[in-house]
Amino acid sequence: MTETQHYDVLIIGAGINGAGLFRDLCEQGLRCLIVDKGDYGSGTSAAPSRLIHGGLKYLETGEFRLVAESTYERNLLLRNAPHLVTPLPTIIPIYSWTKGIWPAIRTFFGSKTAPRNRGAILVKIGLRLYDFYGARARQMPMHKMLSRRRALAEIPALTPDIVAVGTYHDAAISAPERLVLELVQDGIAASPQSRAMNWTDLVGQRDGVVQLTGPDGAPLSVRADMVVNAAGPWIDTVNARLGMETALIGGTKGSHILIDHPELLRQLNGRMIYFESDDGRILLVFPFLGKALVGSTDLPDDNPDAAHCTDTETDYFLHSLKTLLPGLEFGRDQIVFSYAGIRPLPNSAGIAPGLISRDHSAPLAPAADGRPFPIVSLIGGKWTTYRAFAADVADTILEHLGKVRHIKTDALPIGGGRNMPRTTAERTAWVADLAQQSGADPERISDLLHRYGTTAKKIALAENGRPDYIATTRFSAAEITWIAQNEQVHHLEDIVLRRTPLAITGQMTTPVLQEICQITARALGWNDARADAELTRARATLAQRHGITV
Repeated sequence: MTETQHYDVLIIGAGINGAGLFRDLCEQGLRCLIVDKGDYGSGTSAAPSRLIHGGLKYLETGEFRLVAESTYERNLLLRNAPHLVTPLPTIIPIYSWTKGIWPAIRTFFGSKTAPRNRGAILVKIGLRLYDFYGARARQMPMHKMLSRRRALAEIPALTPDIVAVGTYHDAAISAPERLVLELVQDGIAASPQSRAMNWTDLVGQRDGVVQLTGPDGAPLSVRADMVVNAAGPWIDTVNARLGMETALIGGTKGSHILIDHPELLRQLNGRMIYFESDDGRILLVFPFLGKALVGSTDLPDDNPDAAHCTDTETDYFLHSLKTLLPGLEFGRDQIVFSYAGIRPLPNSAGIAPGLISRDHSAPLAPAADGRPFPIVSLIGGKWTTYRAFAADVADTILEHLGKVRHIKTDALPIGGGRNMPRTTAERTAWVADLAQQSGADPERISDLLHRYGTTAKKIALAENGRPDYIATTRFSAAEITWIAQNEQVHHLEDIVLRRTPLAITGQMTTPVLQEICQITARALGWNDARADAELTRARATLAQRHGITV
């Protein structure tokens, strides 16, 4: 019989909301356990549009508080995680001067249909409001309006049907899964008595004892003063296993594709186009790690374990791109990766998916017969606002447990963002110093700094000045070894899909996958049978969920 371990808080689900809450509670000195049935950040949190944004479109539905919160949190992430979150200049093509005003007014006052053909006046009002709400901890410049002539001069492939464009700044995140992992790691560093376990299944609970199965198949029994259900689209399933029937989630699927298109990247020149498709839905295309990311759809779906980008969604993206950029060619042969996830939105029957609020809530179910602990379920939310959501929920938990907050997280750096060099001079000096310590070329140090922030120092020292690159990539054997041994890797897919961007950027060839498997096997002590099984598993996941045949 296994010994029952006790924690102040058990968090089920290690996506962005769960990881953010875990770090916050650990910073307050609580003893916490966070578990996930998959890898850290492997569910919905691995399938965002890779944007850290203030929610410009939420102005249409009158969610001004959410926009204010989102722009503030965006600005904080630019400060606290500068190794992963960077400014993204954005343009909005405009096709008329006055259209969309009355539909926008109807939407603002509760209409269940979204406005179409947002004209220049409407866009100008929206961008002014966006600048106003983004003033707190401002990081980026104000919006501008550009003429049709200038827009077409800068992006010749853009449809000539435009009358003007609006320009503003949001932000992009290069590795959302890594940020989730770093939040978990920061939590453990702040509270060493806490614990984090990926690939750990929830079996059920009885009389307050929660039964889990760890990544090695070993059973684990846990008691907690409070349980947080941060399982995203799996929230109702988790609640059922805890002995509480709920119908909290009404998820929608968001799909994306990445395309290899050098001419598109040249014309985008580092900018995102935030545009309206033929059906009125807002889409986007922007440069992402050398490819162009296109998204996203918003379709009702309740099966997160099978979410993938369908052929119909792919056709929709390609058609929308051809309409927006008739001067360029687009085809399926350009697609290098696709992905999809289910947004854990509140159950909102009868409302168009695009109009369901992205705000967050955390209903608390008190203890009941046979379940002596209360359950807090984290509903909705968006990537950008995870820290604010975590702070709200942490305050509720602290009050319930009779604890006090010791530290605020607004200005708390994340992972490799800690002590990150900010200016060009600081960066040059940091790179030169580490190049001297490690014997590595400064260009290699710059690559690692861009990829990992100040965590790059540990990897550079592990390489010892001799990066043995894997096939055609810029990832070294020592780098993969360090990741495997220091970042709770249990499966090959953890590395190729989440610890590195190798799959999403189209670099996952057979030689690359095989070599990474061999390195990981040596680092983790896998025998030949386990290595072969991991290769088979990774190939299946890449094919079924991401459209990649290796």
